[in-house]
Amino acid sequence: MEEYRRIADRVEAAVRDGRLRPGDRLPPQRVFARRHGIANSTAIRVYGELARRGLVVGEVGRGTFVRAAPPPPGPALVEATGTAPVDLQLNYPVAEGQSELMARALTALARPGVLAGTLARPAAADGTPEARDAAAAVLAGTGWAPDPGNVLFAGSGRRAVAAALSALVPPGGRLGVEELTYPPLKAVAERLGIRLVPLALDAEGVRPGALAAAHRTAPLAAVYLQPTLHNPLATTAGEERRAALAQLLRGLDLTAVEDTTWAFLDPAAPAPLAAHAPERVVLVDSLSKRLAPGLTVGYLVVPGRLRAAVAEALRSGAWTADGFALAAATRWAGDGTVAEAVAAKRADVVARHALVLRRLAGQAFRTSPHAYFCWWELPAPWRAETFAAAAAARAGVAVTPGGAFATGPGAAPGAIRVGLASPPHAVLDGALARLADLAASGPG
Repeated sequence: MEEYRRIADRVEAAVRDGRLRPGDRLPPQRVFARRHGIANSTAIRVYGELARRGLVVGEVGRGTFVRAAPPPPGPALVEATGTAPVDLQLNYPVAEGQSELMARALTALARPGVLAGTLARPAAADGTPEARDAAAAVLAGTGWAPDPGNVLFAGSGRRAVAAALSALVPPGGRLGVEELTYPPLKAVAERLGIRLVPLALDAEGVRPGALAAAHRTAPLAAVYLQPTLHNPLATTAGEERRAALAQLLRGLDLTAVEDTTWAFLDPAAPAPLAAHAPERVVLVDSLSKRLAPGLTVGYLVVPGRLRAAVAEALRSGAWTADGFALAAATRWAGDGTVAEAVAAKRADVVARHALVLRRLAGQAFRTSPHAYFCWWELPAPWRAETFAAAAAARAGVAVTPGGAFATGPGAAPGAIRVGLASPPHAVLDGALARLADLAASGPG
C-alpha cells in the first residue's frame, strides 16, 4: 500500500474512534508533513484521499475540517437515525411514477435487433437526425428553439461542459466563472489545466462590469455562466442583463458556455443567453435532472463556427453519448415521457419550496419557487464547515458547505447549500426542522 494511503487510514481511524471529532481543524499541510516526517507532496495526497473518502472538507481561506465518520453501507435517503444521514447534498429529483414512465421506452428498446445497434458502439457526436430533432424539442422554451443542426451529444451534462471547455480554452488559459459556481466545474477545469477567474455576482448573476474588468486584466479564453436558476444561489438574470451580457460578449470577442441544467424548472424564465447571442454561446444541458442520472444524455447547442472543434473534443475525450442512452432519450422525448416528468417536477419543486419557507422562517436564505436548492447564510457564530459537520453528527443530515462552491481565495461564505430534491417530502420536512433547531442551538 502506498504511504499516503497508510497515513490516511490512521487519520480515518482517529475519526472513527473519536480522537478527531466533527468540526476539528486539521493542521496546514506543511505542518502535517513535518509532524509525520513526509514530503509536502505526500501530505497533499493524504488530504486529497481524506476528502475522497468523505472524511474532511476544505474551506477556502480557513483550512481543512473533519466531517462526520462515513455512513454505513446502504440507502442514505431514510429518516435520520444516529449515523445514517438524510442526504441533502446530492440533488436528483425523482417524480412519482417516473420509473413506470421511463420503462415504456426501455421495453421497446429491449428487442435483440435494437440492442445490437445501440450497444455495439458509442453514438456519434452529432447523433442521428431523429435524435437532433428530439433534443431540439426538449430544449426549446420561451422565445427560443435551437436549430437541430447545431445539436451535439455527450454522455452527461458534465461531459458536455468538459467538451465545450476543452474546445474553447487551451491548457493554462483563463476561464471567467461566477465567484460561486457548480463544484464539478472546478474539477473539470483542474483536469483540463484551466485557470478559473472569479467574477463578482449580484442579484442577477455575473455583473457585466466584472466580466469586462477581468478580461482587461488579462484576456479570458471563455466564460462559464448559469443565467437561469444559478446553482447554488437560485438567481435568474432578467432580459436586460442577458442582452447586456450578449452585447459584451460580442464587444470582447468572447464565447460563453451557458449551463441551463436547472432552467427547465421555471417555465416563465427568460429565453437563454444563446437566444441573444447564438454565435457567441455554447449552451449545455442534460436529462439527468429532467429524468435520472443513471441513464442520461448531455446536450450541446453549438455555433456553426465551433461545431467541428466541439465535436472533435467529444470524440477525443471519449465524452460522446452511449448508443443505448441516446436511443432511450430520443424515445423519451418523442413519446411524452420527458414532458410528463418535467411537469411533475415543476409541481414537486413548488411543494418543497413551501417546506423551506415554513421550516426556515426567520433565517437568512435565498431560493426560488422553482429551485431544488436553498442557499442558507448561517447565523453567527456558526461557520459553514462546523455547521455541516454538526449537522451530520447531531442532526443526521448531510449538507454542503459554501466553500465547495467558491472559486477564489477568501471567497468562502458562511453559508451552506441545502439540496431539496432527493428525499421524500416527509423526510425533507423533518430534516429541515432539525437543521433549524441546530442553527438556533449554536455550536456549543
